[in-house]
Amino acid sequence: MISVIIPTYNEEENIAKTIEEIKIRDTEKLISEIIVSDGQSTDQTVSIASNAGATVIVSEKKGRAAQMNYGSSIAKGQILYFLHADSIPPRNFTIHILNAFKKDYSSGCFKLAFDYQHWFLKANCWFTRFDVNAVRFGDQSLFVTKDVFEKCCGFDETLLMMEDQEIIHRIKKYGKFTVMNRTVTTSARKYLDNGLYRMQFIFFHIWFLYYLGYSQKNLLKLHKKLIRKTKL
Repeated sequence: MISVIIPTYNEEENIAKTIEEIKIRDTEKLISEIIVSDGQSTDQTVSIASNAGATVIVSEKKGRAAQMNYGSSIAKGQILYFLHADSIPPRNFTIHILNAFKKDYSSGCFKLAFDYQHWFLKANCWFTRFDVNAVRFGDQSLFVTKDVFEKCCGFDETLLMMEDQEIIHRIKKYGKFTVMNRTVTTSARKYLDNGLYRMQFIFFHIWFLYYLGYSQKNLLKLHKKLIRKTKL
């Protein structure tokens, strides 16, 4: 069975729809639970998620890495599926994950699409079909067997950002990884709030500095300075 884990912080506008779509798209009922791991939201995220049927836990430590680790610690499924609160998996996504698992893939993700039609965003998404670590981000979602997740010690909680990039390098050491031929649709809200080209430049700038070895403190400072409506 599959445990879906969603990290949240002030996602009252999205979380009910995401939970509903997860249930609808799990056509074979392979999900054992939907866990919402909240980072101490100040809005109605917790109550909305609970009313929508999710198991809601509140993490003592805020941050996607810590929240996802906390969610995984109570998960009952043999397969963990990490999904952002503003992302919608493809129809029959649990079947595709199970099929990949049966082919001895211990981890994987889907291709990416945005909920806003623009040639620049489509061009960016085109690259997500390739199994290249440099273009692997949390928006694509991630499935990983609980065994492999525990072997690689989960997400690095010292990272306030880029935790999705960092873990890929480690989970691939313990088994095969696949990019499945279906698409997760994620919100383009950051691009619309900050400008399409400007937002992409900021993402690339932070990604580049991360690989140059800049500290999380400096990356976070830059993130807050440049990105409007940031939740970090």
